[in-house]
Amino acid sequence: RGQLMFRPALLILSGNAAASVLLLARNLIVARLISVEDYGVAATFAIAMAVVEMMSTLGLQQQIVQSKDGDDPRFQAGLQGFQVLRGLIAAALLFVSAGAIANFLGIPEVAWAYQVMALVPVFNALQHFDIHRLNRQMRFWPVVLTGAVPALVSLAAVWPLYHLFGDYRVMLWAIILQITLMMVVSHLVAERPYRLVFDRAIMAGSLRFGWPLLVNGILLFAVFNGDKLIIGRVLGMETLAIFAMGITLTLTPTLVMAKSAQNFFLPQLSKAVNDPQRFGHLARVTLQVGLLNGGLLLIGIVLFGGPFVTAVLGDKYAALIPLLIWLALAQALRVFKAGP
Repeated sequence: RGQLMFRPALLILSGNAAASVLLLARNLIVARLISVEDYGVAATFAIAMAVVEMMSTLGLQQQIVQSKDGDDPRFQAGLQGFQVLRGLIAAALLFVSAGAIANFLGIPEVAWAYQVMALVPVFNALQHFDIHRLNRQMRFWPVVLTGAVPALVSLAAVWPLYHLFGDYRVMLWAIILQITLMMVVSHLVAERPYRLVFDRAIMAGSLRFGWPLLVNGILLFAVFNGDKLIIGRVLGMETLAIFAMGITLTLTPTLVMAKSAQNFFLPQLSKAVNDPQRFGHLARVTLQVGLLNGGLLLIGIVLFGGPFVTAVLGDKYAALIPLLIWLALAQALRVFKAGP
């Protein structure tokens, strides 16, 4: 049984790691190629998307895994319908607030880019939920491919995009390409036909399930992006670029670890909810994995963080090195809570 459980765990970890490493490589290459100030502008795209996600986080992907109705085609179609509705609202909010975001950050000339970014929540919302439903059967290839293949293509596109634009627009169009392909791949690997149902009962149930996640999303935005907003507005794009790169280097392994643990343990915890002994054992293991992940992250950054920044990003990011250990400590504390 241990060997049977080890294989999907290894698949999830390697798949999530592959996608994250590819996106990290993309960000590092873009940072190396364009100016520090332009990378600061590119970093604000992630902030804009975090605003949208903060306002619309309801955990629908987790719900299809956890719910006893998760295998019901109508329930899945209802979640997909609600997801599309949520995505359209988020896109409209981002589109109309693009000018205000750009003005707040002191870069009004970039407002058009935030309007283009409004495509991201739409394409995200059109993903097929089969990639999450199949997790219930411990089948993780669909969700792994949906993350890794678009990340690889987005990385490969950086060089031609750089020759075409040569500034922050490289990151903009690399993100649009990645999100578009994620939508396409999710449909290619799905087993069921894609259907949308707009069911008030399912939407109400999803709101009851998701409102704590929505509150949590607002708090997390304040914690992890409020500082970036202040830095970008008060200290400018170059300082934001340094800080955002530090967050990227320390946050990426954290997200890989936390997402892998969630994908692996959530289906098992959901099945064991009526078996207190097994649920308790799985819960303890989940907590221990979170503690282990945070410790490994901190050790890795302490040993290799400074040399990595110097070798990959060069002297223009030297100001980041003294900050890395503190940022790693913050992310280690963050990954500790992934278990609970």
